[in-house]
Amino acid sequence: MRDANKVQQDLFPSIEPYDQGYMPVDTHHSIYWEVCGNPKGKPVIFLHGGPGAGCGPEHRRFFDPAHYLIVLFDQRGAGRSRPYAEIKDNTTQHLIADIELLRETLGIERWMVFGGSWGSTLALAYAQAQPARVSELVLRGIFLGRAPEIDWFLTGIQQIFPEAWADFMAPLEAVERSDILASYYRRLNDPDPAVHLPAARAWAQYEGRCVTLLPSADTVTAFASASKALALARLEAHYFIHGVFLEPNQLLDRIGAIRDIPAVIVQGRYDIVCPAISAHDLKTAWPEARLEIIHDAGHSALEPGIRRALVGATESFKTRL
Repeated sequence: MRDANKVQQDLFPSIEPYDQGYMPVDTHHSIYWEVCGNPKGKPVIFLHGGPGAGCGPEHRRFFDPAHYLIVLFDQRGAGRSRPYAEIKDNTTQHLIADIELLRETLGIERWMVFGGSWGSTLALAYAQAQPARVSELVLRGIFLGRAPEIDWFLTGIQQIFPEAWADFMAPLEAVERSDILASYYRRLNDPDPAVHLPAARAWAQYEGRCVTLLPSADTVTAFASASKALALARLEAHYFIHGVFLEPNQLLDRIGAIRDIPAVIVQGRYDIVCPAISAHDLKTAWPEARLEIIHDAGHSALEPGIRRALVGATESFKTRL
């Protein structure tokens, strides 16, 4: 309870949606969305990580509910969206189109875009595709979708978390380890639950063990839960094996499209999942953005220094029209 109380002090109080529903985005996918906070407030959309992680009640709490109209949605295949863990017609371009359809459906002209980890990737890609629709950006734990970042996740992390990486390798036969991503992709998409579920749990537990500065059993349990592990692992493998459906270095090469959008970048110094070099590269390409390095934090948005900086960023943008 002590940890929960600390989060309670740093974040805004828990709130419930005042509107929610499902929005069909094609003949196959229907995405879950919800709106909370001030119906006449400044619009903000929360983009969750993963891909495949989905949204949770704590994600509503980074924003002052008296000031912001807060929009959350589960991306294709994630969380409560249907069908669950589905990779068909699931690309970055599809997600960008879904965000635009949701904005139009809710009658919002422009909104602040808030995203962490994979959510930072999607936020940048969306803003570059639709700069006129983005008022500000709040980005956390930067992931630019580049091949070295994906390789780091699959192999580099073993330098810091060798035990977690050994367990990540455990489901794979020796011959499969020559191509970790292809082998996991094959297992995660096998129709037999006896094949894909153990692979999903191993992938999700690996990530959960690496996202916080200090060990967190609750985080590992949440990542590996039956309701989350398969979507997280399958969709991450799907996006990784396709280079996150972006051109190499696309997000840095197209920074000119969003240079004038006010932005705050929050990065944990000891982020092992998305190392600080990516935030540094983004800041170098985009000097107008404000980079905050949190020196006592890893990757998770709920670590104390990270959550305080994110709330500080949303508070700082309250006065912008």
